[in-house]
Amino acid sequence: ISSRREHHVVGAIAFSVIDALIVRAKAATKEERVKRQQLGEDPEEGGKSNKKKVQSKKKARAQKKKKKVTQKMEEQLTEDIERIVIDNTSETERVKELIGRISKRSIEKVHRYASSEPIFDRFGITRQLETAYLRQVSLPSGGYIIIDETEALVAIDVNTGSHRNKNNNKKEQDKTLLRVNLEAAEEICRQLRLRNIGGLIVLDFIDMKAPRDRREVFQRMRDGLRKDKAKTHVLPISDLGLMEMTRQRQSESVRDTAYSDCEHCSGRGKLKSSLTMSVDIQRKLGEIIKKRDKLEQRREQESDFNLRVNVHPTVLDRLRNEDEDIFIDMEKRYLVKISFRAEKGMHPEEFEGYDATSNKRLAKVDR
Repeated sequence: ISSRREHHVVGAIAFSVIDALIVRAKAATKEERVKRQQLGEDPEEGGKSNKKKVQSKKKARAQKKKKKVTQKMEEQLTEDIERIVIDNTSETERVKELIGRISKRSIEKVHRYASSEPIFDRFGITRQLETAYLRQVSLPSGGYIIIDETEALVAIDVNTGSHRNKNNNKKEQDKTLLRVNLEAAEEICRQLRLRNIGGLIVLDFIDMKAPRDRREVFQRMRDGLRKDKAKTHVLPISDLGLMEMTRQRQSESVRDTAYSDCEHCSGRGKLKSSLTMSVDIQRKLGEIIKKRDKLEQRREQESDFNLRVNVHPTVLDRLRNEDEDIFIDMEKRYLVKISFRAEKGMHPEEFEGYDATSNKRLAKVDR
């Protein structure tokens, strides 16, 4: 193909029809219609062909989605599933059809929910979903567990809470601690499944002296994990009262799916205190002042250096009250004038320093 235009036409036709092909030099002398016919595309049928392609892709996506639903059904439909309750008639029939392909006798497990009460409320699902977002989960006897998910691992801490035995009898105290730990083991196994937690998990049980009690809690964890469809591996409780385990990460956890990092703290859950911000501002002002001419030259000029610092209102309260004397001392020592201005739109961990005379920005500290 000698002409650039012919090269472009053949390339465009080929690209619109198939992913790859071999074009002979003779194609350069043929009409465009012939080229399209050879490639399997008639100009008059072009619109219909493109429409068929779109429909074909939609059908493929639908089949893929249907395949995923079927695969999920195969994974979840085990012998321990007694009932599948659905509050939609058409969905009930569709699920029966899907299950019928897997197991005919399991069709009887599918039931249509007809009550006026919301299905999630009827079976207590709403309450369980609410616990999936809580950091603290209560135990039946008054104790509780704390679940903290981090990048490296998930830490779960067991606490007695209000379930403290006031009896000084050591035997009764040991029974109390064992009871709380056993309850915690059952709840932890349930929360792992409910929250879809994966990766490395460290469990901090209440310290138990008797090796027999440790073994009992370990066995309770193993029994609870047998209900889990994800692969798990758990180690016995160490002398420090810690149990280490891993759980297969199948997808994002409930927390990662339902929540995003806080735009203020970037997911840390903490902000710098006003005290820390005051120290940062003092340090930055010291750097700015040192960049000025030497102290002797400023005294000769007899002109003060006026600084203005824009901060968040909560930080300003600290600067004008508890730390006011610190900045007055800086003014006297370095022959500067320091003023502060509250900026509501500023992040609590940000501040800006300006030359108050020229309004030139001298420093900006971002979070």
